Amino acid sequence: MTTDSIRHFRRIRDVSPDELRFIINKAIEIKQRPDAWSTALTGKTLAMLFQKTSTRTRFSFEVGMTQLGGHAIFAETRLTNIGIADLADEGLVISRYVDVIMARLKQSTDLMTLASASEVPVINGLDEKYHPAQALTDLMTIKEKLGRTADLKIVYVGIANNVSNSLAMAAVYSDAQFVLCVPEKDPDSDVPEHLAFLQESSRYSENPDIAEAVKDADVIYTDTWINLEYFTDPSFAEEKERRINTFTPYQVNEEMLALTGKDTLVMHCLPAHKGYEVNETVLYTPNSVVFDQAENRLHAQKALLLWLLNKL
Repeated sequence: MTTDSIRHFRRIRDVSPDELRFIINKAIEIKQRPDAWSTALTGKTLAMLFQKTSTRTRFSFEVGMTQLGGHAIFAETRLTNIGIADLADEGLVISRYVDVIMARLKQSTDLMTLASASEVPVINGLDEKYHPAQALTDLMTIKEKLGRTADLKIVYVGIANNVSNSLAMAAVYSDAQFVLCVPEKDPDSDVPEHLAFLQESSRYSENPDIAEAVKDADVIYTDTWINLEYFTDPSFAEEKERRINTFTPYQVNEEMLALTGKDTLVMHCLPAHKGYEVNETVLYTPNSVVFDQAENRLHAQKALLLWLLNKL
């Protein structure tokens, strides 16, 4: 197999809308019948490469691979030569040992370099531009809870970032209406080509007016305003205070939910800064599906692994 023929999951646009829907449907099926897939990846190995901390991504991929009969290897890049040797060379070598790679790297350019050199599929476990595995899970959760994705209104509030980039594309691919309701965008996650692609769709829009944006929303989604590694960093204190002042009106709370006029689902990719982007009451209200959403990382990624390894 040539590297040109290998399917990667670096961003949502690496799959077609039909393929995304297929993986989502399989994820729901796998969740309902996990035993049917318990030996599907026997003898297969997943390499998990991390430059950034993780709870859900690490546990869900490692447990998922185990439940499919395979094996996962966890490696912090600081404990390997990945950070000091040629990345393409290291990626090529690792791909000679394993069947699939999941990487959570700080830079999207590094993820692309790794994928271009790898002889096996590479999954983006998060970088500063995209979080496609999370978006796959999000659409699975929405379909599981509401029975469909088509023509639903999904509103993302807070700061535009890697999560909203991937969620927007997955929503548009799934025939949902996506509204970005933010006062500003994280410059690190800015991808002009990605935005231009979204803006070609009538299903994508931006509206910073909270009352207008969330009206009739089926789903309200938020994420942290400040990356976890910076939240307690003294050097980031001034920017933290500025962001809190800017984003506080966009907190997901009872008042915002009342503006929807519907029984709206609340979603968050976790971990949450309670009292900031979402208040504690709403996080634990029956409308909140955040913990089911977190669980679904396991099932969605099992489907993704099976699909990439041609087992579906």
